Amino acid sequence: MEKKITKRQVFEALLKEIEGMETVGGLEVDVVKERLELLIEQDINKADKAKERAAKKKQESDVLTDDIFALLREDFQTADAITEAIGVEAVTKSKVVARLTKLVNTGEAVKEQIKTEDGRKLMGYKLAGGATEE
Repeated sequence: MEKKITKRQVFEALLKEIEGMETVGGLEVDVVKERLELLIEQDINKADKAKERAAKKKQESDVLTDDIFALLREDFQTADAITEAIGVEAVTKSKVVARLTKLVNTGEAVKEQIKTEDGRKLMGYKLAGGATEE
């Protein structure tokens, strides 16, 4: 499999290639160099901002996971009930289910199919046997 080439690698390769030339495609080399350096700088800034956003999002999701863990009890609850208990409009059922799955995978919660009062079969979540609320 071929290694993926990034924009930055292409721009840096072009900078090396045009060293010592006077013109490139009818343009002065200095103008082309300035533009390539600007593009490299923008690419670096974009990558830095993406890392910051990812770190912030991860931190926010960790807070949500902690909140969901704090709501788990010894008896089964549905994802709908947990979402409702959180009471934040921006927190959707799918976000709650994703965090619950994470808790199940780490062994902090247990998931099982339960039957609701109206006869529907839904997934229920509760604290794992050895886990205690913090």
